[in-house]
Amino acid sequence: MIAYPNGFSPVDICRFPTVEINTAEVAKMSVDPMAYEAQFFGFTPQTCMLRIYIAFQDYLFEVTQAVEQVILKKMDGIPGCEISPVQIRKCTEKFLGFMKGRFDSLFGKMEQLFLQLVLRIPPNVLLPEDKAQEMHPCGEKEFQLLQREIEELQERYKTEARAQQALLAELEEQKIVQAKLRQTLALFDELENAGRDQGTSDFRESLAFLVQNSRKLQNIRDSVEREGKRLKVS
Repeated sequence: MIAYPNGFSPVDICRFPTVEINTAEVAKMSVDPMAYEAQFFGFTPQTCMLRIYIAFQDYLFEVTQAVEQVILKKMDGIPGCEISPVQIRKCTEKFLGFMKGRFDSLFGKMEQLFLQLVLRIPPNVLLPEDKAQEMHPCGEKEFQLLQREIEELQERYKTEARAQQALLAELEEQKIVQAKLRQTLALFDELENAGRDQGTSDFRESLAFLVQNSRKLQNIRDSVEREGKRLKVS
């Protein structure tokens, strides 16, 4: 039976430190943004390799932990074993450091191979959405001209949009005027019908008759006002 010093247990012995990313190895990764590859894959190849690196490192820690647990169980079954769990932990950490160093060295070569031969789009290959550039190539000057033309078209579109808004507002005003004209025409129809009821068939004659009567009424009103003023003065 193995005596665990300082109250250690197999679970405590198998707890490794938190997994740390080898920043030196990550720094070795390509600094090429590989934007065209990111456009095709939906992620940068460097991000993919970084995730692979972290996954491999996690598996290495898990396997080392499992191996240490097996060794502890085997040592527990050996009577009179003088190897302590602390010594096993030191050996495990050395083994882990050796494996991690070898893995970092191999991963650098694998990362370079993947970025150059697997996850890189050849320079003579175009994505489907860029086929138009192959059919209609343009230089820097032509590209600048196209940009200026696009800006001009955008300004023209904004002008046309503002003009359309003004026309719509004017159309609304015309609808209001049209409604008032309909009301006026309806009033004239009522006056014409009233003239017919009074025995006048022509609307113009009815209108002239109304104007004449209104003038007579106005004259009578003026004469009454003058007579009233004269009576007040006297």
